Amino acid sequence: MWTVIHIVQSEDRANEINDKLSKDGFLVKVQPINRNDEDGFFQILVPEAEAEEAYNLIAELGLS
Repeated sequence: MWTVIHIVQSEDRANEINDKLSKDGFLVKVQPINRNDEDGFFQILVPEAEAEEAYNLIAELGLS
């Protein structure tokens, strides 16, 4: 099951987090919260088993 670990307000920021987590070996999905608004909020999702570790990495890298 996929778990939301972070929400950001720009697609660029979501892609930055996706890139950093992917480089560290995490499976990552980025989904817009409102599909009609391209400048809206985006969810960062990872598998539930990796959620805590991925969240901690985001915090360590100062991406939160």
